[in-house]
Amino acid sequence: MLIANATGCSSIYGGNLPTTPYAVDRNGRGPAWANSLFEDNAEFGLGFRLAVEAQRARAIALLQKLSSDIGETFVQELTGTWERTEQNILKMRERVSGLKKKLSDIDSAEAQSLKILADYLVPKSIWIFGGDGWAYDIGYGGLDHVLSLNHNVNILVLDTGVYSNTGGQASKATPLGAAAKFASSGKAMEKKDLGLMAMSYGHVYVASIALGANTIQSINAILEAESYEGPSLIIAYSQCVAHGYDLKQGPAQQKLAVESGMWPLYRFDPRRAASGDPPLTIDAQGGKIPVQEYMQNETRFKVVEKINPEGFKSFAERSQAGAQRRISIYRHLSQLRLSENETMGKKSEDVE
Repeated sequence: MLIANATGCSSIYGGNLPTTPYAVDRNGRGPAWANSLFEDNAEFGLGFRLAVEAQRARAIALLQKLSSDIGETFVQELTGTWERTEQNILKMRERVSGLKKKLSDIDSAEAQSLKILADYLVPKSIWIFGGDGWAYDIGYGGLDHVLSLNHNVNILVLDTGVYSNTGGQASKATPLGAAAKFASSGKAMEKKDLGLMAMSYGHVYVASIALGANTIQSINAILEAESYEGPSLIIAYSQCVAHGYDLKQGPAQQKLAVESGMWPLYRFDPRRAASGDPPLTIDAQGGKIPVQEYMQNETRFKVVEKINPEGFKSFAERSQAGAQRRISIYRHLSQLRLSENETMGKKSEDVE
């Protein structure tokens, strides 16, 4: 796994020493992590994928050149297609280990080059991490460009709904009525629907998750995104100190967000079209509690109620209507049965 991480809270908590959330297994294998600029992280992560594919292509070319020394059957095993399961990846690593032993006995520059590149024959998982300030705003142009292509990268957006790392300024991810810097009396416009925008491409896997509200749905979305051979976007509800409550209550507040409809859970999988099923599955659509009940649990909303009760009431009503409107759109999409060609659209292999 290779991780491209945008500058922000996720890079501070994800790459800071002496502690780190990343670990290696008993064989010493684990993720390779790198931090990029705030504004170009999507392009940075796409570069990981292009580099890995270039190294793999070079390794395959060398394999074919040395096939008489290595063995035609073994070369076919190393370059053939197979399902990407953990068991098959372990088998592939064993083959690569055997390849390196063979190459040690071959005295040529090509053999030594292939020995260096051999590990690229094992599939690599590319993930792009960042917050909503990057994904919704400053880095959106790059994010959109990467999603428009058909390269196998996975994007995880940790959505706090505010520019957390730079002091709590409002962003396009800030919900309607929430107080933040540059929106002290409550944000006047609705939150940008990044997931719906990504779905419009047709070939992008898209999911909205909230780990504290539904752990199984979150895990399923991550597994599906990982297995999808194309761009994937996962938008994850992430609580933040800027929300104004004790963060140990984060999972409970996530449940309220989901139950109110402020944060619907869904998975849009273009592969479902092949069997005639709608690509969009709604896992939680809200409507169990009023949106206002969710809002009154967080200081970023309550401070607006304190300084302007009538304004807060208007925000709550508009937020309720907005949640119902969003889920109505999702319901409509979840009933559409499209052919695979209609859903996937035209694939682009080139970076323009």
